[in-house]
Amino acid sequence: MNGEEVLHAYEKMLLIRLMEERISVLYKGDTIPGFVHTSIGQEACAVGALTHARVSDVITSTHRGHGHVLAKGLEPDRMMAELMGKATGANNGRGGSMHVADPRLGIFGANGIVGAGLPIAVGAAFAAKERGDGDLVIAFFGDGAIATGAFHEAMNLAALWKLPIIFLCENNGFSEFSATADQHPVPISARAAGYGMVSITLPGNDIEAVSDGIAPVFEQVRAGNGPVFVEVETIRVHGHYEGDPQVYRDKEEMARDVHAADPLTLTRGRLVERGISSDAIEAVEKRVKAVVDNAEQFARASPQPERSTVMDYIYSPRRIVDSRVVADPDGAVISQSKIIKQALDDALAADPDVFLAGIDVAGGNVFGLTRGLAARYPGRVLDTPISESAIMGLAIGAAMAGRRPVVELMYLDFLGVCLDQLMNQAAKLRFMTGGAVSLPLVVRTQFGSGRSSGGQHSQSLEALLAHIPGLTVVMPSSGADAYGLLRAAIEDDNPVMFIEHRLLYEKKSAIPGEGFRVPIGKAAVTRPGKDVTIVSWSRMAMHALAAAEELAAEGIDAEVIDLRTIAPLDRETILESFQRTNRMVIAQEAVLDFGVGAEIAAMAVDSGFWSLDAPIVRVGARYSPAPYAPVLEREWEAGPEDIVAAVRRVMSC
Repeated sequence: MNGEEVLHAYEKMLLIRLMEERISVLYKGDTIPGFVHTSIGQEACAVGALTHARVSDVITSTHRGHGHVLAKGLEPDRMMAELMGKATGANNGRGGSMHVADPRLGIFGANGIVGAGLPIAVGAAFAAKERGDGDLVIAFFGDGAIATGAFHEAMNLAALWKLPIIFLCENNGFSEFSATADQHPVPISARAAGYGMVSITLPGNDIEAVSDGIAPVFEQVRAGNGPVFVEVETIRVHGHYEGDPQVYRDKEEMARDVHAADPLTLTRGRLVERGISSDAIEAVEKRVKAVVDNAEQFARASPQPERSTVMDYIYSPRRIVDSRVVADPDGAVISQSKIIKQALDDALAADPDVFLAGIDVAGGNVFGLTRGLAARYPGRVLDTPISESAIMGLAIGAAMAGRRPVVELMYLDFLGVCLDQLMNQAAKLRFMTGGAVSLPLVVRTQFGSGRSSGGQHSQSLEALLAHIPGLTVVMPSSGADAYGLLRAAIEDDNPVMFIEHRLLYEKKSAIPGEGFRVPIGKAAVTRPGKDVTIVSWSRMAMHALAAAEELAAEGIDAEVIDLRTIAPLDRETILESFQRTNRMVIAQEAVLDFGVGAEIAAMAVDSGFWSLDAPIVRVGARYSPAPYAPVLEREWEAGPEDIVAAVRRVMSC
């Protein structure tokens, strides 16, 4: 770096330092709410690493991300306003300190979950590689993230696919309240060797060493040579969070280290050595102080978000489905699994941004459902390692970068190993960015009891997913609905959990035609009736129809509603039916307690349209894990006979 470049870097570092010091003061004065984590002492890492970045390059960051986003170009006034929770903030006051983002600048977000940005960075890097324009991703993370599963899954997938990503670890010596030396059995940089990845270690408080040392890394990664691991050794001046008393650190040692390694002091000394005049340096310092003062004034003067906007940015607008296109009654009669495959085939053909990824999907997956698509669409049907968090992060990052991923979670039961990426990332990123991004992604998965699959391969977990604002949960029963809903889900701009029932895969029906779509959030009345309303979904919707036919022989006219979409819930259709019948049975495959059925029952009672003629009765599995022994599983799960018994009960009142 020449003298002018060092002076420019000093200005950027000073901006970060003064912003962080001002933020610390404002936080102590209760002007900034929530949690705050400052990066004082680590300014050279952010500025040096991003010296060679393009605007179109992407970064993912951490809960300590103010320096990263400022170095990438986020305006100080918009960042300060965001920290104060103002409407003029970078994310309209929805993100705050730990979630600052601006996708237009390639800032895919700071992150409140340790290591969670790494799988998302992999997705963004995949999209960058596919574009082929030389862009790359810089994934910032701390030494504490090295111990997380997300780190290892992301490193592995990035290395396997040779993605253009720089994994940049800011090793400040502490993982929250514990010394790094007590957390890792091997040196941090040694982790890269396990993935065949090149690694370098740089002195993170020396702006020239970081900038010059990382320059060839940018060249190597842009050239398509795969990811590189960079460790920058730095210091953390303040504690894990603002207000942390740091009782776990030796005060004298900390003061000595901070003084000796302060990147601002080191850089200012270099400027003097290079003959940069005091007037030039002081002019920079005066200018930066004015910028920080203006940022505070702007944020203080900015308005609070309007209370009426509290529900904004949770979902992207739904696309309007053309209801004039109906299912072709003369379509070929094939199994539901083949209908789903056709929907995927048609979606891939219709939109080059669509791609499929997951464990063994190129070979067809465990049910053979995607077999043949990889050959038909080279490079767009991708096998992944058994890395569910990386798979979900791949979808999130790629969706934020403009692709339309359809990824597969082999069994719904495996939700637990990747729930963070769905619950804290996919579901919340549109909201936390103040509507700056959409996440058009689909997670296909399957479930179902009845085949002695046991407690870890039989669970119906839709209630868990439906309880997460930002997610859409779809559960089709018929072949036509499976096609129409899957095509609608892929074209939707929201993260959709598309849950198939494996015991319906071989049920045959007519394929509805390429133009057929089913609107998300709209239930279907599959059998009209006047005496009682049966609400169900997925395979239980088939059981409900069977039960209704048996009840008809007894003179009971049951109306059957197939929800099709769990979230958003079609309350209008349910309540309109209930208002006419004044009796309701809700049938779910999931365990009865705390489920979707309970929500529907509460909604019906709370609507207050009528006085109940009979109790609302729920049908579902017993509150235990799914048994393995067939005789126990049959006793545990609910079926058509249970629905019939429940209807008889409500009709007897």
